[in-house]
Amino acid sequence: MNKNAKITVDCGGASEHAVNPYLFGHFVEDIRDHMEAMLAFPLKDMDFESESETKREISGSWYAYTNGRGTKYALEAPAPKHSGRAQRIRAMSDDEAYAGIAQKAALKGPADYTVKVVARASVELKELIVEAADRRTGETLGRVSIALTSHNWREYETSLSVSRACADAELRVYIPADHPRWTDHVSTGMLWLDHVSLLAADSIAMVKREVIDMTRDLNAGMMRLSGNYISAYHWEHGIGPVLERPVMYNEAWGGWTSKYFGTDEFIAFCRELGVEPLISVNDGSGTPQEAAEWIQYCNGDADTPMGALRAANGHPEPYGVKYWEIGNEVWGQWQVGTCTAEEFAARTVSFAEAMKAADPSIALLACGHYDQEWNKPVLEQAGERIDYLTLHIYHGYGPFGMNRDTPAEDRYKAISAFPEFTRHYVRETTKSIKANPKHAHVKIAVTEYNTMYYPNTIRKGLPNEHTLGAAVANAANLNEMLRGSDMVHIGSFSDLVNGWLGGCIRVGDYYADQYCGKQSGWSGRPLDVYGTPTYEVLKLYANRGLRHMLPVRTESDTFAVPALKKTPVALDALPELDVAAGVSGAGDTVTVFIVNRGLEEVNAVLDLAGFDAAEETVLYEITGDSYDAINSVFEPENILCRDRVVPAAEWQSGVPLRPSSVYAAVFQAKV
Repeated sequence: MNKNAKITVDCGGASEHAVNPYLFGHFVEDIRDHMEAMLAFPLKDMDFESESETKREISGSWYAYTNGRGTKYALEAPAPKHSGRAQRIRAMSDDEAYAGIAQKAALKGPADYTVKVVARASVELKELIVEAADRRTGETLGRVSIALTSHNWREYETSLSVSRACADAELRVYIPADHPRWTDHVSTGMLWLDHVSLLAADSIAMVKREVIDMTRDLNAGMMRLSGNYISAYHWEHGIGPVLERPVMYNEAWGGWTSKYFGTDEFIAFCRELGVEPLISVNDGSGTPQEAAEWIQYCNGDADTPMGALRAANGHPEPYGVKYWEIGNEVWGQWQVGTCTAEEFAARTVSFAEAMKAADPSIALLACGHYDQEWNKPVLEQAGERIDYLTLHIYHGYGPFGMNRDTPAEDRYKAISAFPEFTRHYVRETTKSIKANPKHAHVKIAVTEYNTMYYPNTIRKGLPNEHTLGAAVANAANLNEMLRGSDMVHIGSFSDLVNGWLGGCIRVGDYYADQYCGKQSGWSGRPLDVYGTPTYEVLKLYANRGLRHMLPVRTESDTFAVPALKKTPVALDALPELDVAAGVSGAGDTVTVFIVNRGLEEVNAVLDLAGFDAAEETVLYEITGDSYDAINSVFEPENILCRDRVVPAAEWQSGVPLRPSSVYAAVFQAKV
């Protein structure tokens, strides 16, 4: 027997405030494989920056490609002004062999790639081959010859056509065996490579076209550039000719910070998507002056020092970046420059003064916390100078004292309680903000949120963050952010692509944490790009055109979360249906978001008080066979958002809503 519920929406009580489209924002961070997954370069170590992983002195992901016994390899200083290192290869004529380097890569096809090589060669070397081959069969997938024309450093660019897709390809750069031979002496047979890259010809702003297309569908509103790495990031290292940008160690996450996605590339990415950029400045190891110069680089006229630098880099018109964030999780011990709330408040004042001097029109966000002992000193000292206080809300097992031995249904219930915690943190932060008129104008920006399954994939290697249950939790959390949208103006889902545990767009077959999950390529499908169930949720919510919120009364069964330790919110009677409703700006479309957090089907009766709806409604549904169901490279469309027409009259008798599922019922006004 199905459970019954009744939802009543007061369509005459539209909120005075408007829902900010930035509430549906997203977040990019140079973390783990985020940039590698997002950008359209299939090769790693393009500037030979990594240490050798073999007995031969060959950079990182590259390895020797030669059948010559006498071929020598060495790493040395790069070309002038370039970063990374140069790979030196010496081929001995007596070997009569081919000699070069190669790297494993997953290549699209049929497709064209732009090949860029920076090289110099001894005078008798006249030809360099760039070749793609299937590692398993040896089939040549594409081959191009580059005429070597200089003993000095020169940049060569050409096109490589790859005949078909190959998940296990090899990219080779080498002097061919049939090259005319020479007499060996001190300066012969030597090739230096300073840079080797492939870039998919269909890429946009150096980002994979598939990622661009999927992100465009998210209708993000805002894109945030931030994360732990930003507090050790110096923006001036990420501008100008890309090969001249320094290679920077990623102090937050290890490996190398991507020099290929700096300020100009981020802005191009945002412009392509039609979204508002939000940039965090380095307040950990940086200075107020550095932050001010970054603002001038983005917003200053071409006759200002930094604006002139931007113009020299090919962008004469100011970018007009309005939203700037000071501090990312400064309260965390993992953060470069972590400090007390009082120290951060003083820091915020100095940064705000310098940043506003650079551009008085900008809006400033300052690092907040769900702990009000942090927020109060920040607001007291710096509240008059900021426009937003940030919250990061990751919801997982920690607050409940649960672990992987806890029954699965109890763990699911805990995750689906996400909005209860968000409501508590937003209300407590709002109280702190409204406590004093001098900072009562401040709004809230939830600049990171997601589910966090502890013990997570660092231990288990399983994609819990990608389940239907996670999507249910994130949908209910969005409902709460919408209900609190008079104060919550900005939201940023963490992360956009791979990277952190729950990137909503997945590229390839990494599990959620690639450090302990399977390595890329294990499935034979590393090229696949697909959305998680939460991707479907985020796309559904952002594209409904909500402008004003409507009051909702929900009568449904409740559930309890059996927490093993005290929580800041009561968990003994949570409504199984989490509902939020809104209306379009024209007042002619009402959307009701319904999240069935329960474990049984519910027959829901829906009453739109004060709205004369057309006879047919559209019901969007995100559901699956289990709250543990996922999308994967093998079943990328296992869970999709599907829609169907439901006669308006059916809502009077009840529409069945599946367990652990997300719905959006869309009603048009009768014409």
